[in-house]
Amino acid sequence: MSSLADIPLTRIDGSFDTLGDHRGKVLLVVNVASKCGLTPQYEGLEALYRRFKDQGFEVLGFPANDFGGQEPGSNTEIADFCSVNYNVSFPLFAKADVTGLEKQPLYAALTAEMPMKQGDAAAWREKLRGYGMTPTEDPEVLWNFEKFLIGRDGRVAARFSPAVTPDDMALVGAIEVELAKAG
Repeated sequence: MSSLADIPLTRIDGSFDTLGDHRGKVLLVVNVASKCGLTPQYEGLEALYRRFKDQGFEVLGFPANDFGGQEPGSNTEIADFCSVNYNVSFPLFAKADVTGLEKQPLYAALTAEMPMKQGDAAAWREKLRGYGMTPTEDPEVLWNFEKFLIGRDGRVAARFSPAVTPDDMALVGAIEVELAKAG
């Protein structure tokens, strides 16, 4: 089985990438969407990126239209939206599925490596049911803005539900712990 680092990825501009190209860094992999109630998390993600990037931290944004059609745009439209509305400077990747049979290989590997998430996923599921939606169950990604923290060693160190915001001390603390580890 190949490692997370070897999985081919496509940047939002069409260029090739892998997590191996980010080797030795602490990564926060987030599935993002432009028309979600959680979309303002882009602001917090950019703030985290700017705060910790000089210490070897990157946010990697993966647009997905899996939940309520909340990322309907093309890659160009998504990149423009992120730049204009949130001044996003962290890497964005091509739109692709993060759930179901067609999920991109990276998300298949991430959910296999860390099937459970931190944060109040049960309350989030109840909220979705209240809106008449059928939420996913673990190990699937629950909703937009779920976060996977990957340590310098290339392994998934933590997984956070969409309800865990970028300024949540559980997330910030986990990032700081991973940054303190040797590469």
